[in-house]
Amino acid sequence: MTSMTTNSTIVTGGVDTHGQTHHGAALDSVGRQLGDREFPTTPAGYRALLNWLQAFGHLERVGVEGTGTYGAGLTRQLRAAGVTVVEVNRPDREARRAQGKSDPLDAYSAARAALAGKATGVPKTQSGRVEAIRTAACSTQQCGQGSQPGH
Repeated sequence: MTSMTTNSTIVTGGVDTHGQTHHGAALDSVGRQLGDREFPTTPAGYRALLNWLQAFGHLERVGVEGTGTYGAGLTRQLRAAGVTVVEVNRPDREARRAQGKSDPLDAYSAARAALAGKATGVPKTQSGRVEAIRTAACSTQQCGQGSQPGH
């Protein structure tokens, strides 16, 4: 007879987002730190972050800073996997000065905000007409920076 052990730990993740890397942190259901790690901001990096969080147990939700900017790609990946994502505000400057700035601290702070229900912002879906217009506008602006006809 084969025995299969399942990890029933409820996990909440937090992510401090940046242009080149994201720093993820994981907490259990009572707020104990399970681990933190840095991942590249690539599709493979997003998958690796998701798999890493899920390795701790059942991933209930993830608090992400900047779901509309640096965290947009990760947010799409997490949502596609059926994970609840909540928008987390950056810690205020006074709190950051008191604790110091570090990616692991910010990632754990995002996870704590998600776990405690302080982070309740719903990320934009980044689909539909508004997103199509935004994408077209960005493309037009980038094209305008290239070579000019006749030059």
